[in-house]
Parts: sequence; C-alpha cells; structure tokens
Amino acid sequence: MARIVILGAGIGGIPMALEMKHLARKKQDEVVLISDSPTFHFVPSNPWVAVGWRKPEDIKVELAPMLKKRKIEFIQQKATKVDPANNRIELADGNSVNYDFLVIATGPRLAFDEVPGFGPHGHTQSVCHVDHAAEALEFWDGFVKDPGPIVVGSVQGASCFGPAYEYAFIADTDLRRRKIRDKVPMTFVTSEPYIGHLGLGGVGDSKGLLESEMRDRHIKWITNAKVDKIEDGKMFVTEVDDDGKEKKKHELPFKHSMMIPAFTGIDAVRGIEGLVNPRGFVLVDEYQRNPTFKNVYSVGVCIAIPPLEQTPVPTGVPKTGYMIESMVTATAHNIRAELDGKEPSFKGTWAALCLADMGDTGAAFIAQPQIPPRNVTWAKKGRWVHLAKIAFEKYFIRKVRKGISEPIYERLGLKALGIVRLKN
Repeated sequence: MARIVILGAGIGGIPMALEMKHLARKKQDEVVLISDSPTFHFVPSNPWVAVGWRKPEDIKVELAPMLKKRKIEFIQQKATKVDPANNRIELADGNSVNYDFLVIATGPRLAFDEVPGFGPHGHTQSVCHVDHAAEALEFWDGFVKDPGPIVVGSVQGASCFGPAYEYAFIADTDLRRRKIRDKVPMTFVTSEPYIGHLGLGGVGDSKGLLESEMRDRHIKWITNAKVDKIEDGKMFVTEVDDDGKEKKKHELPFKHSMMIPAFTGIDAVRGIEGLVNPRGFVLVDEYQRNPTFKNVYSVGVCIAIPPLEQTPVPTGVPKTGYMIESMVTATAHNIRAELDGKEPSFKGTWAALCLADMGDTGAAFIAQPQIPPRNVTWAKKGRWVHLAKIAFEKYFIRKVRKGISEPIYERLGLKALGIVRLKN
C-alpha cells in the first residue's frame, strides 16, 4: 500500500488528486489532499471579482463533499514544514502526515514584501487571491464614486503577466459602462521588455495585438520598468534601457493601483537543500520529479523554471492552466509507473491554451510548447474569446464540483485540435 499526498488544492492540486485517485491501485493506495482552505477557487476569474462582475462565492467550490465522494482523504490544515528526508509534512495544528509519494502543488508565496509600500497591506490592490480580489472590490466601489488616475501592471521579477493585462482591460470596460472612463487616466507599468512579451518572448503577434488594444483604449505604458517604492497615491518607477541602465525616473500619481507581485516558493519548502532553488521553487526533472528526493514530484506555479531569456528588468516564466494540467497528467502516470515497479517515462507537453478576457472582447493564445522554440504559435482576438472564457469558467468549476479532471469529450476535442497533455 502506498500513501500519495498532494499538498495544495488549486488549479494544479485538485486535478492532481483526481487523476491520481483514478490511476492509483484501487485497493492498495491512499490519496490524501492537504490544503489550508476549505474551498477551491477559480483564480482566472479574480479580475472579474475585483470589479464586481462576479461574487467570491460564484467561483468557489467546497472541497470536503466532493473529495469524500471520490474517496480522497482531505486534511484542512496549513503545512508549516515539508521534511523530505523523513517523508513527512508538519502541520500548523502540531500533527504531521507521512507519505510514500508527495506531490507539491501549493502555488506561490506572493512577494509583496520585496517592494516598499506594495500590496493589500500597503497602497495597492491585488487579484492574486480571491480574498484579495474581494478587498479590491470594496476599494473599487469607493473609487468609482470619486475616480482618478489608475496604475496597473507587474513589478520586477513577476512571471504572471496575463492577469495584469486582463485587469487593465476589464477596468477600462467597467469604467466605460459607467460613463466615467474620461475621468480616469490609465498607465500600464511592466517589467517586460515590450508589451506582450508575457515572460515568453511573445506568443504569435501578442506585441502588436496588445499594443493596438492599449492604443484603442487610451492606456499609456512603461516597459522595462522597476518599481522602487509605493507611497499613498504615488508610485516611484525607474525605466531602464535595453542594457539595463537607468533611462528615466517616473513619479506616477494614482487613486487606484493593481500590480502583480513577484512569486517565491511557500515558507514550508524554502531553504530545503536539494528540494528547492534559492527563491524556494521546487526543482524538478523532465518527469516532474525532484532530482534529490525521488519520491517527491511537483506541478504548477511552485516549480522552478529558469527565465526564458535575460531581460533588462528581471521577468519570470508563467505557468498557465493547460500547461499545469499537462504536468499533472504526466505526474500521475509516472507515480503509477513507480507503483508498478517501473521508472518514470511520461513527459507533459507543457502546451499553453490561454483565453485572456478584455472586458468586452478577448485574446486567445496557443503555444505548443509554451516555451519556445515552438511547433505551434497562434494568437487571435475577438468577442468570441470573452464568451469562451465565461463558458470555460463555468465548465471548469462544474468539473471540480463533480470531481472530474478530464472528461473523454474534452480530451478528444482538444486532440482533434492537436492539443494533448502528454508527449508521444
């Protein structure tokens, strides 16, 4: 009998638990999910929550009933320390959980502390967590009654650029619907070397597509930007040239700001030699397995991926939804292989299929694999993307409620488009 523990219950953790339960030996293996939250929440919808287009409860799913139905043990506790040398996880309540296999799917720690005055406890809002988005909505409700300048974007070291673009466009749309967009100058500040870089060197013509959209919406931008500090109502930004040398100092006034932070690994794994890199991200090989602790796997935002290229201001590589799902499927198959006495051999395609909402339109990106050079690169814009993202939100949440990772019709439909989770 093997005890397989999944740490984290987000976009990676929930599919991981469900796929592992499906592939595990029915009477011999136990699947356990540990999370500090009683609910799953659909992170891609957070920008909608922040302007009141969704309520937090609309994008949450209670975990205990679904996991009980799937016969997956659920432990609602915060992990305080992972001890891979002893195959143990220490919990906040003083208990510990032993494992035969561990899959770390925690997502990141949000490094607001790396910029003075940054974050929900400082002077900016966040859409990185549903609770942050709910707080941002409270601020937004007051802001629209007394509007002024907005600054949106991503700070140095950030790797998740999509939500910043989405939030800028969604806020623009909401303000236009309220007939007050003319009272709100908007500036987009990003560590990317150019608009649409996305930490990926662009996807198709993402540069032209997003720049055009920003021009149409009268959103100014500053690229190669490092945020030095944030004060109440003012952001201090250093813009650098292509060599990383100071080009211009900006003092940007704002009444409202939402900036994406850099990420690190969570406290429970940081500093463990052989398990994580200096930023606390879990080291994995091509099979999603840690090279030092062979019974530890990892999927999602918490894994270590080197930057795609050196940029004047540091940027990271995003880990997007379908890319994470391909990691999950490879991991589940590799653990099953180990249970059967075989070596891991399954590799995720790391393909990216992204639907970016723009409020009243949207942009769709396909990149196979996500990190170049690619076999397929494709980017399109249209109102159909906005509608497709709404449909996908409802579809994914329904999958979680029912405890299904990848229905056969989803797998066959994506395969017909040439999009698959595992490499041949």
